[in-house]
Amino acid sequence: RAARALRTIVIAGVPAGLLQDDLMADILTIHFQMSRNNGGDVEEVAYPTRNRGVAYVTFEDQEVVESVLKKDQHLLQDKRLPRHYPLTVTRYCDHVSSSLTHLIML
Repeated sequence: RAARALRTIVIAGVPAGLLQDDLMADILTIHFQMSRNNGGDVEEVAYPTRNRGVAYVTFEDQEVVESVLKKDQHLLQDKRLPRHYPLTVTRYCDHVSSSLTHLIML
């Protein structure tokens, strides 16, 4: 198994405050497991995080990260959400979390 950071993506644009945190984590898990989203087996979803509207998704296999990143646009949709939410999906690295914090503070 590849190192955890290599199997993790950062999700920005998660609608915060609409649903309970554990429910939102479940919706994110389902989204990133679906083949139509180029997904695969999710090991863990970290939500909420220190950054509002940001989640971390760790997959079982690193290959899934590559295929998820290739998808042009991720739209979070679920019958419990009032509309579709575009998500920004990026590769995890230590620099990403600090730059996200910087962007949120601007």
